[in-house]
Amino acid sequence: MNGGEQTILFENKPRVLSGYSIVGPKEAMGPLDPYFHKRLRKDDFGQKSYEKAECKLHMSAISGAIIAAGLTPKDIDVNIGGDLLNQIITSSFSARELDIAFVGMYSACSTFAQALIVGATLIDGGYVCRAACSTSSHFSTAERQYRYPLELGTQMTPTSQWTVTGAGCTLLGKEGSNIFVESATVGKVVDFGISDANNMGAAMAPAAAKTVEQHLKDTGREVDYYDYIVTGDLGIYGSRLFLELLESEGIHAAKNHKDCGEMIYDKRQRCPQGGSGAGCSSVVFNSYFLHHMRAGGIKRMLLVPTGALLSKLSSLQGETIPGIANAVSFAVEETC
Repeated sequence: MNGGEQTILFENKPRVLSGYSIVGPKEAMGPLDPYFHKRLRKDDFGQKSYEKAECKLHMSAISGAIIAAGLTPKDIDVNIGGDLLNQIITSSFSARELDIAFVGMYSACSTFAQALIVGATLIDGGYVCRAACSTSSHFSTAERQYRYPLELGTQMTPTSQWTVTGAGCTLLGKEGSNIFVESATVGKVVDFGISDANNMGAAMAPAAAKTVEQHLKDTGREVDYYDYIVTGDLGIYGSRLFLELLESEGIHAAKNHKDCGEMIYDKRQRCPQGGSGAGCSSVVFNSYFLHHMRAGGIKRMLLVPTGALLSKLSSLQGETIPGIANAVSFAVEETC
């Protein structure tokens, strides 16, 4: 059901059947380690290349979510996945190992929200019964994809974010859980004029603010409707800018806000601005936030993964970096 200019209200409450997260060794050293389902000892995952390692990560997340729900791949109607590599090869190469219909997604680090929106819409419309929504990223593949080869030993700038090595999958279904997808707001591309590929938080923050503002307008809700408004990949500086932009519109979200990129690392890990990557919001949601929703600590949350729509080629051509943010709201159904 249309909930406004850019928002969908799901009448049939697509359910979160399970979630699964797998992370690299650096992420396992961070503050969220107790919540992850699987941790790698080495970030090559026993593979000959980092790209193959990311593929194995992605497939492990999908398989883990299916097993956690007590199902088999034959029980899943569609696999909706994305990543950061050219032609989303991680997702498509993972899909070739699974006998499940595949829909490839790309919205940079906001891809997880895009996958959830498509999966929830298909279930809400009665087109499928179960959908696996997954994303992944890997520090070593993303660095040479977007910036410089690791062999150059390039130092991170003060505004840089560390790409999360990890993959997460949320299994949505028609029935079977008290956690459901309530609504979704599809974001617009916003360009703030940032051209520095090492300052993606600033590039993405305006899109996140616009999407949250539109979501609240479309639904008629106040910030306090949600226990948390969770951005995906803004990092420390981007989060501050996001809150300032909302404040300029009269929206006071500081006490409700968390950012997955800020949460996944701490100061000891030498990540100047925190984390990013298509796997960032995916692993944090499927570990920390799902855990607290199941435990009753969170009743409603708005997840807003954010993406910087750049490539190495566009950066070399001096292009500015467009940003995108898509929002998905979750709620816990009250039981008598």
